[in-house]
This record gives sequence, C-alpha cells and structure tokens, in this order.
Amino acid sequence: MLTIGLIREGKIPADNRVALIPSQCKWLVKHFTDIRILVQSSAHRCFTDEEYEQAGIEVTNDLSACNLLLGIKEVPVSMLLADKKYLFFSHTKKKQPYNQAMMHRMMDKNITLIDYECLEHEDGQRIIGFGFFAGIVGAHNGIMAFGNRTGAYHLGRVAEVKDYRELIHTYFGLKLPNIKIAVTGSGRVAHGILEIMNLMDVQEVEPEEYLSREFTYPVYVHLKGSDLYRHKETGKYNREDFHANADQYRCVFEEFCEHTDILMNGIYWEQNIPRLFTMETLQQPNFRIQTIADITDDKNGSIPCNLGDATIDYPIYGVDKMSGVKTAAYLNTGVDVMAVGNLPNELPRDASRYFGEQLIKYVLDDIRKGTSPTIERATILQSGKLTMLFEYLTDYAAH
Repeated sequence: MLTIGLIREGKIPADNRVALIPSQCKWLVKHFTDIRILVQSSAHRCFTDEEYEQAGIEVTNDLSACNLLLGIKEVPVSMLLADKKYLFFSHTKKKQPYNQAMMHRMMDKNITLIDYECLEHEDGQRIIGFGFFAGIVGAHNGIMAFGNRTGAYHLGRVAEVKDYRELIHTYFGLKLPNIKIAVTGSGRVAHGILEIMNLMDVQEVEPEEYLSREFTYPVYVHLKGSDLYRHKETGKYNREDFHANADQYRCVFEEFCEHTDILMNGIYWEQNIPRLFTMETLQQPNFRIQTIADITDDKNGSIPCNLGDATIDYPIYGVDKMSGVKTAAYLNTGVDVMAVGNLPNELPRDASRYFGEQLIKYVLDDIRKGTSPTIERATILQSGKLTMLFEYLTDYAAH
C-alpha cells in the first residue's frame, strides 16, 4: 500500500501551492486500490481542508502512517519525519548553503529524498515544474510594471483574480502602445510568457526585422539559445557543446538593448553562462529597456541588475542605471526590475492543478510500482546516504 501524505508547507513565508489538488486525490484513490492519501491540515493552502474532505480525503495532523510525503518548498528541520521518502524542491543540488542544515538532518533521519528539479526525461528535459505559470504571472507583471511606469494603460494584480480563466477576461479591451518586447528562453517559463503575448495580441516578429525597424503595433521577438550565444572562435552555436562549455561562448543580446522596451527573461542560467548584458551596458545612452521581468530570477545572474528577490506584495524595484544601486520603482534615472522567486503563488490553484497532472502522469505510477530510471536519477538521498549520481555533494553533506 502506498500511503501518500500531503505535508503542510512550513517554510516562511508559507507557500500556498500543493502537489495534488482535491479532485486529483479523489481520482487516484478511485483508480488505484493500493493508494491511500492523507492531507495534513493547513490554513495557508490554496485548497482548504474542507475541499479535501468533500472529495473524500482524510485531513489530519499526523502523517506518521505515510510512506511517501509530498511537499513543494524545503521542509523545516523541525518538521522532518525519520525513515520517510520525501518529494519536494530541496534546492540542494547546487550546494545551496542555506539548506545545508536540512540536508544534514535528512541524513541523520535516514530520509530518502527525491527532488522534483532532478526529475528529467532521458534527454535532460525537466519533467515537472511550475515554470509555465511563473511565465504567465511574470509576463503579466512585466506588462503591468511598464503601464505603471508610463501611465499608458492600467493592469491590475494577478492575485486579485480567482483563477487563470478570470485573468484572461481582464485583458479584454487592453490596448498596448507600440512597444517592443524581447522574450528569452525555450522552456516552460518561455511558453508561459508567449501565452500572455498571444492573449494580449502582441505580434511576433523575426530578430532581423525587430532590430531593423519600428512598428505601429506592439511586437515581441522570441530569442532562444541559438539566437543569443555564439562560440568565441567559430561564431556558431551548438546546443550540446554550449551546455558543456558555456564559458567558450559570448552572448549577442547587447544589440537588442537599444531596440527593446521590455525584457522578459526566461533563459536558464548557471555561473559559467555569459550574462545577457553588463552593468556598463545600463549606462549607455542608447540603452532603451525600461522594464525587466526576470522570471528565471537568478540574483546577479543572466540579468546583472537583478539585485535579489522582491516579494509578491511589492514585486517591482528600481535600479539606478549609473550607480547600480536599488531605488524606488518607476524613476527616470533607473530601470525597473521584477524579480520574484515564487510567482506561481499568485495563481496557486491553476499552478497546483498543472503540477499535479505532471506528477500523476510521469512520476507517481513509477513510485507505486517500486522505482524507475527516472526516479533513480532524481534520488539525492537513499535512506540518509548520497546516491552515486550525487556524490559530488559529499563535502556539502559532510557534518
């Protein structure tokens, strides 16, 4: 019997998303006689305890009977249960120092950790994540911020609507000025951004056209890896080589900076990948970008003027173009940056439904049957010990 527990999110501020929504729990229990689901009572979850109870799912505070515990964010050290199998975003695979104590406690408690972020298809494509809804909320916030800055139109907050369907209705009658938007990335985040571009009737144009002329209607250009990076010697782009040797490439985005009003960044970034531009670029008189929605949200990452996370309540801050220091938003001397690490929390019910679908489709059946290569590749800890694929974390995991 696989007894699944949906844990109460303990990280502060509390995350309101959940791995399985009530209707998905009901479906699983109905279709699999060897699955039982318990939901830990929570006041912050986007689906209430009552909604789970109405779906016939038991709500409790005690998850000791569970052998698989599903969360979203990191689990506080005090809430970890010994000898359990956990699935959540642990943010440990890059040796994040702020989660080292959690890693040590999981090892002490013989915990098995499967990280959502490490669940990948054989070609390295991520299986599960909230990126699509991060793209949707981030793109909305970027357009909203530009409206706030220019006064050309007004867009409300995503969190003010009940769900995605209602959000779409807020775009009826919205007429954007003749702005030029650069969208970067090719994964789920970028797909979410493009969804908003289409809903807002922003037209796609090719990079050459985007760089060579102005338009009498709003447009966007979609820049993927092959549009952004060139090998320093050959001048070409090869995806496999780029991911193996990113430091041997240069970024060609700078030429877009003088033709872009809003930058929507959904590109994956690691330390050795060249940034889209430099802080010196900001100081150039022809730097046209006024609003940056950094949806990937790496502090001092692909966007060098990302000075750290803003919050859902106050998602926009300014960065002075000459000094590089953080300021109030919407000042003439600065560029506005939207950098929020938990964007899908503004559309938590839709984001949770989407996440749960991926979990049921690609992950839970493998766990129910025992394991699979996909699960094994994503297992960081097995009964408190690092698995072979994650032995590079040995120094991080050492007490």
